[in-house]
Amino acid sequence: MPFQRFVESGRVAYVSDGPYQGKLVTIVDVIDQNRVLVDGPTSKVPRGQMRLNELHLTKFRLRFPYTGSTRVVRKAWENGKIDELWKKTMWARKVEAKKKRAALSDFDRFKLRKARQIRNKLRTDAFYRLKKSTKKSKATGASKATKKAEKK
Repeated sequence: MPFQRFVESGRVAYVSDGPYQGKLVTIVDVIDQNRVLVDGPTSKVPRGQMRLNELHLTKFRLRFPYTGSTRVVRKAWENGKIDELWKKTMWARKVEAKKKRAALSDFDRFKLRKARQIRNKLRTDAFYRLKKSTKKSKATGASKATKKAEKK
């Protein structure tokens, strides 16, 4: 099956645009082909309609009765531990890292650049040391093989 993330009741989605950008919501009902009814009880997003092109579907899905109330959605959200599961995903970590990078000051960016230069220098030195040692071992291994061949 090519698709695993369907627009369906209970699907957790990440809001990518609008006033609630960056928050998680649950799809409660499908209104039409372009709009859905969403509710974000723990992320402080009130129940309302949202366009599908403002949402990114996640792999999480909650089980609750069709068009459940906010209280039902909140209970399913807490039982499913969606907030903890979301924090563990690579997607959430990348979003958090992007926020941190955007909040860096000029001096922080300078320190980061210098730290990367130091890291890259250490990495390059280690690489060339390993390369040199493997060259030496190949050279000594080849000379031993030629000496054995000469003895025979």
